[in-house]
Amino acid sequence: MRRPPRILVVDDNPTNVDILQARLAVHGYEILTATDGEEALTVAREKQPDLVLLDVMMPKMDGLEVCRRLKADASVPFMPIIMVTAKADSKDIVAGLEAGGDEYLTKPVDQAALVARVKSMLRIKALHDTVQEQAGRLQTQASQLAEWNRTLEQRVADQLAELERVGRLKRFFSPQLAELIVAGDAEDPLKSHRREVAVVFLDLRGFTAFAETSEPEEVMGVLREYHAEMGKLILDHEGTLERFTGDGMMIFFNDPVPVPTPAERAIRMAVAMRERVAELTQKWRKQGYELNFGVGIAQG
Repeated sequence: MRRPPRILVVDDNPTNVDILQARLAVHGYEILTATDGEEALTVAREKQPDLVLLDVMMPKMDGLEVCRRLKADASVPFMPIIMVTAKADSKDIVAGLEAGGDEYLTKPVDQAALVARVKSMLRIKALHDTVQEQAGRLQTQASQLAEWNRTLEQRVADQLAELERVGRLKRFFSPQLAELIVAGDAEDPLKSHRREVAVVFLDLRGFTAFAETSEPEEVMGVLREYHAEMGKLILDHEGTLERFTGDGMMIFFNDPVPVPTPAERAIRMAVAMRERVAELTQKWRKQGYELNFGVGIAQG
């Protein structure tokens, strides 16, 4: 259950403290009190009130100094401060605001003005805390996503290394090349050489924004579907997946394994991919994912 807002009332006059406490308690607020500056600092640091009603004129340490110290103390969370002063001229009001005060009330304190300013400052406090909480969550999610990206990249790298050593290469490479690698006969085809090839580049448009704003499980689900469908089409058209990073892929035709009519194969595969991804994007949009497909072909 959420606790009621906590208000610290600071005044060196106990009668003033009692009056303010009585006026605020009827509205359901939890009231803390202090009768001097040092006590106010101690209570504020230990109890962390949501709002401070701070008398300006106090012996030893006045309200302006208390306000400055609270605003400068990094260990104290944001708490609005209403300066309560018997001086109503603009110079004194400006001094209170420059010290870090967020609002002011003049003595004798009007009940309606008191309640209105307290409610206003508590709304500001609630909004500030909400923003801070959301920022904290976003920072945590960003850190988690960054860690997830690092983990994902490492997993992909490990998986590719394994795919280059065992028969699972067939998931992404043409059957001919996969058989060469599995058989241990791929050294010569993979050596540096010149050959005319057709290259297909593809990616998901909007994927970066999607990955930054979605849960890791959602991103992985999209990538699994996308990789599985693109992998099938690469195999069907005897292409070679030269590299991929997340949603981006580059597929070779006619290298390292020669194939007839590489440009024609590249075009047929690109058209098939566009049609298949169109079906996937319809499904993804129903899930709220705004993703599109980009594909390009080069020959040389």
